[in-house]
Parts: sequence; C-alpha cells; structure tokens
Amino acid sequence: MAGVSLSNIIKRYGAVQVVHGINLEVAEKEFVVLVGPSGCGKSTTLRMIAGLEEISEGDLLIDERRMNRVAPKDRDVAMVFQNYALYPHLNVADNMAFGLRIRRMPKDQIATTISETAAILGLTDYLERRPADLSGGQRQRVAMGRAIVRHPKVFLFDEPLSNLDAKLRTQMRAEIKRLHNRLGVTSVYVTHDQVEAMTLADRIVVMNDGRIEQVGTPMELFNNPVNTFVAGFLGSPPMNQMKGQLTETGARIGSAEIKISGAMNGDAGRDVIIGIRPEHVTLEPGAQTSVLPIELDLVEPLGSEALLHARFGDDNVMFKTETHGDLSHLSGVAEVHIPASRVKIFDAETGNALSLGG
Repeated sequence: MAGVSLSNIIKRYGAVQVVHGINLEVAEKEFVVLVGPSGCGKSTTLRMIAGLEEISEGDLLIDERRMNRVAPKDRDVAMVFQNYALYPHLNVADNMAFGLRIRRMPKDQIATTISETAAILGLTDYLERRPADLSGGQRQRVAMGRAIVRHPKVFLFDEPLSNLDAKLRTQMRAEIKRLHNRLGVTSVYVTHDQVEAMTLADRIVVMNDGRIEQVGTPMELFNNPVNTFVAGFLGSPPMNQMKGQLTETGARIGSAEIKISGAMNGDAGRDVIIGIRPEHVTLEPGAQTSVLPIELDLVEPLGSEALLHARFGDDNVMFKTETHGDLSHLSGVAEVHIPASRVKIFDAETGNALSLGG
C-alpha cells in the first residue's frame, strides 16, 4: 500500500494551462474521489498520476518516490477505465490474466490468483465467457478484476460507472465500496456524479477550472461548503442560493426576515448570498425558524419524499419534504420554515462562505 502526494502540479497543453498548481495528499488505504464538472481537470489529474499524461511542473510522489519521469508500467498502479477496455477475443479468465502473463508469473500462481479474485467479484461462473456474452456490470467487474490481480499500490478509477444504467450504477457503487473495505488499497476515483462522490469517498476533492475548491469528508463538504460553487455542486437537489443583505438581527431576502446563527460584527447592509439546502426546511414552525413565503409551482413525488418546486420573488427554489404516504397536504403549501442553524451565508462578490461571530 502507498500514499499519493501531488505538490504544485501544473499541466499545460502548449500555451494553455489546464491544471493550476494543485496540492493534494492521499493517505495510505484512503479512498479519495475527484469530482467536478466536465473540463475541470479531474481526469487529466488522474492520468498524470497514472503516467498517461506528462506533468508540466510540480512533483508527484507514490510511496514517497518521485514519479514524474517513471514509465506507467513501473508505477505499480492499476487503472479501471470507463469503456472496460477488455479484449473481445479472450474469455474472462484470460482477460484477467493477461497482465500477469506479460509479467511471466508462474501458471499455477496465475490460476490461483484468478480463482480468488473471481470469487471476490462473483465471476466464478463466468470465467469461460467472452465479453460479448456479459452484461455491462459483469464487464466492469472483469475490468476491476484485471486491476485487482496485479495487487497494485494504487487503484485509479476513471468514471468506471458512467456507461451503466441507474440500477447497475447503484449496485456497482456498493461493490466498489465493499471491495475497498476488503482490500484496503489506496484509491483515487474520478467522477462527475456527486452522488457517487458522496457515497464512495473517505474524502472528496471538488475541482473547478483546473483548481481544487475544497477537500473534506462528504458531510464536511455538504454541511460546510467553502463557497457557492461547492454549495451548488454537492447535494441533490443543490443548495438554494438567494441574494440578500445582512441586517442587525439576521438577514433579509426581499421582504422576508431570516434568522441566522451568529453575530453581524458590524456587517449589517452587506450584500450576501443566502444558502438553504432543500432538505433543511420544514413545513412546521419552530422556536428558531424563519418563514419564507413561496409560490408553489410543482410537487414532484419521489415515494417517501417529494420535491417542492416554487418561486420566491425572482428566484426559483426547491425544497424536499417527507410525504408520509400522502401528497394532498402539499398542494396548498404557501410557506416553508427555515432553521437558523441551517442557513449558510456567502459573500455576494467573491462567493466565499462567511464566518459570523457568536
């Protein structure tokens, strides 16, 4: 097992710089997920760790060894791709064994390794089948098996579930998490899907425009986003963000007075963005809640929960509530109640989170 260290990593394509001096420490046995919108630099960063992209500046260390000029085959990393990359003319066993044969591992040892890995992945009954005879989830398990048999120091996953349907993605997420818990291999996983990031990661790295916006555990980022980008990217639905001003007693959004936790410290009148997660509102008043009047547009049932699509002034807002098996009480909703402790305040100019005094 090994840790991965990225120090001031820069990537340029000619005169265009696409990764801007990122710093990241991945601890031994940690599962870190790089997440962000398309073009943010997450896959490029992963490919630099793998050795598939040259590092323009900075230092990459794996197991405390500098890897900038080390060939991919000598880095002791294994990569699982989005497109499986299986050999169509080889069966499952031969696909998984291909890299071991290249390394001239003894045949009996290869057979034992393939058998053990197939049992872990539930592929024992499919070892004689070719990729064309497998489902998408089975193919992805074969691709993972090919990586596992090498016993690498680091696993690299490049959006491995994006080709699967929703049900298979859910199943494979659980399988990947169980595999990591069982094998304990340092893993770096790239995805654009924030649900995958939240469910899989020990820590999440949120990237935007070639820079790291925030690093933390899933709940740290969900509860305490460092800026409006992270607040809007993590969470499904994302955080509601409305323009307002700080007041002597809290904050104001249009005509609504919002209670917040913390003192203004002389910031009354400051323009801010007020963030409210859809999950954090209630339909019933409480001791430390504020009323937000809304114009309900749509109730979207999700079974045990429902999404309320509404408007407040010029803002489109969305809230999540329990249905208790009945939607009838939601059709007349004209206001929601916001707990003061759940309100997040961001600077209107910079988008950075504000820390208000106690």
